Amino acid sequence: MSGKLKSVGLVLAGVVAGVLLSLHLSAVAQREIVRSPLPYEDLRTLTEVFGRIKSDYVEPVEDKKLIGEAINGMLTGLDPHSAYLDQDAFKELQVGTQGEFGGLGIEVGMEDGFVKVVSPIEDTPAFRAGLKPGDLIIKIDDTPTKGMTLNDAVKRMRGAPKTSIKLTILRKDEQKTFDVTLVRDKIRVQSVKSKMIEPGYGYVRLSQFQELTVENLVKHLNTLYKDGQLKGLVLDLRNDPGGLLNGAVGVSAAFLPANALVVSTDGRTPDARRKYVAAPEDYLRGRQEDVLRALPAGVKTVPMVVLVNGGSASASEIVAGALQDHKRATVMGTQTFGKGSVQTILPLSNNTAIKLTTARYYTPSGRSIQAKGVTPDIIVDEPGAPRDRIREADLQRHLAGADEKPVEKPAAKPAPAEEQKEQKPIELGGPDDFQLKQAINHLKGLPVVTKLEQAKADEKSAPAAKKN
Repeated sequence: MSGKLKSVGLVLAGVVAGVLLSLHLSAVAQREIVRSPLPYEDLRTLTEVFGRIKSDYVEPVEDKKLIGEAINGMLTGLDPHSAYLDQDAFKELQVGTQGEFGGLGIEVGMEDGFVKVVSPIEDTPAFRAGLKPGDLIIKIDDTPTKGMTLNDAVKRMRGAPKTSIKLTILRKDEQKTFDVTLVRDKIRVQSVKSKMIEPGYGYVRLSQFQELTVENLVKHLNTLYKDGQLKGLVLDLRNDPGGLLNGAVGVSAAFLPANALVVSTDGRTPDARRKYVAAPEDYLRGRQEDVLRALPAGVKTVPMVVLVNGGSASASEIVAGALQDHKRATVMGTQTFGKGSVQTILPLSNNTAIKLTTARYYTPSGRSIQAKGVTPDIIVDEPGAPRDRIREADLQRHLAGADEKPVEKPAAKPAPAEEQKEQKPIELGGPDDFQLKQAINHLKGLPVVTKLEQAKADEKSAPAAKKN
C-alpha cells in the first residue's frame, strides 16, 4: 500500500506542478517576470492528501474531479470573485456577456458558504418573483447549497425554458426560510432602456454592461434627442452589477471629452497597471466603426444626474466615479457596492479558464473603489431597499481597499417593527420612483428631498397650509 501511495504521490507531484506551471504561464504569456521556486514541501503534502483520498475515501473519486476541486479551492480561497471555470462555466460566461441565456435572471455570489443574491435582473423570473439583493439561497430543489461551489449552483439554476425550479430563501430580519418556485425562461437582457420623463428631460437605464451596451446607448440617446435638445438627462445605474470594462469606458466616453481619463488599474504585473481613457482604442472590441461618432452633440454638455445604490457595482462604479470626478454629472442615491477589483479571464488549454483578481480600480482622481464604493454627491433615501444591504466590505475574504483598516463591526440590530413589514419593490423609472423624482427636481433647480418620510409629511401639510 505504501508503495502504491508513493507512486500516486509521485504522479500527483508531476500533475500539480504541471497545473501550477500551466496557470503560471497562461497568466504571464509573452511577459518576462522573476519566477518564484515551487513550494515542494507543500506540494508533497498535497500529493499525500490526494493519495489518501484515492485509497481511503468511502467511494471512488475521479482524478479529474479531485484536481478540479483543488484548483477551485486555491482560487475561491483568495477572494469572493476569483474562481475556476470548467468547460460549462466558461461557456456560460461567454454567453452571458452576449446578453442571452436560459435561466432565472439572477446575479449571484457566495456568502457564509451559501449562494447570495447580488441583484435580480429586471424583467426576469427572479425579478418577478420578488427576490432581493442580499437574499441567501439555502437550497436549490431541496439540495442544500452549503458547501456547493458557485459554478455548481449556477449550473443547477440555469436550464431549459419552461422548466421549474424551487429555491429556499433566507432573508435578513426574517426568522424563517421560505420557498419560491420559478419557471426558467430565455433570458434576454435588454441592457439599455430609455424614455422621456417629461418634455426636455430624458431617462436612460443601464441594467448591465454587455458587448452591445455602448452601441445600444447611442441608439437610445439619438431617440431621446429626435425632438430637439434635452434640458436634463438621468443615467440610472441602480442595481447594475457591472460587466465588461470596455463597456464602462465607452459609456463614460459618451459623456466626457475625448481622451479624458476614465479609470486606472494597478496590480503586480505590467499589463495590470494601465490607464483607460475616452478613446476608441479603449472601448471598441474589434469593431472598425466608432459608434460614439453618431451621438448628438448635446450629449457632451447636457446637465446630468447619475442614480446609484448598493446594487451598483464594478463597471457601474467606474462610470459613476468618472463622471463625478470630472464634475460632468451629479451622483445621487446611496453608497455603491464597492467592487473595485479587476478580474481577468485566463483561458487554459482544455477549454476551461480561471477568473483571477489581478488589479484594483481607481477613479480619475485616484480614489480606490475597492471595499468603499462611490459616495453620492447627494444622498437620497432608497425606499424598499434591504435595511442591511450587503456590500463588498461585508464579504468574507474580500480584497482590502487601498486605505482599508480592519474594523470590528457591531452585530446587526433587528429592524423596528414598522420596517420589517414587507415592502413592495419599487419599479425603477416608474411613477413611484422617489429617487428619480429628486433627480428631476435637481435638474430643474428645485429643492431635493432626501428622505421619503419628509416628502410624505410635506404632502400632508400642503393642504393645511392652503386652508390657513
